[in-house]
Amino acid sequence: MLKATFALSAAYLAAIGLGLLIVPLKFGVGAVPADAPPQLIALMRLLGGPFLGIAVLNWLSRDARPSALLNAVLAANIVGFGTVAANDVWGVATGEAREIAKYFLVVHLLFALAFAGVAWGSWHRRTEG
Repeated sequence: MLKATFALSAAYLAAIGLGLLIVPLKFGVGAVPADAPPQLIALMRLLGGPFLGIAVLNWLSRDARPSALLNAVLAANIVGFGTVAANDVWGVATGEAREIAKYFLVVHLLFALAFAGVAWGSWHRRTEG
């Protein structure tokens, strides 16, 4: 499950990062005005970089063996996807989010749970051995 979780999340994060970099107005449709100021577009593109970086980190971690470094990468993904899922819950519950946020909520929650499951298994095996 570790390899699949890292590989799928890497592909997802790379798609988000590329979307922010290459087509920020289409990526932000419904949230970003068509006549968005160049500073907003620049900010959206700036955010694409960290997404690509985390995608690469996850891709390169897919074959990692249990270690302190793997634990750090797993914890970072749990925090990242968990925080985004909580934000999606808030946005959907209050009606502040775009309609598509309902779908992103499911994706982000599934990633957070998958990383939590992988981490629990990894951490549990380390304490047994």
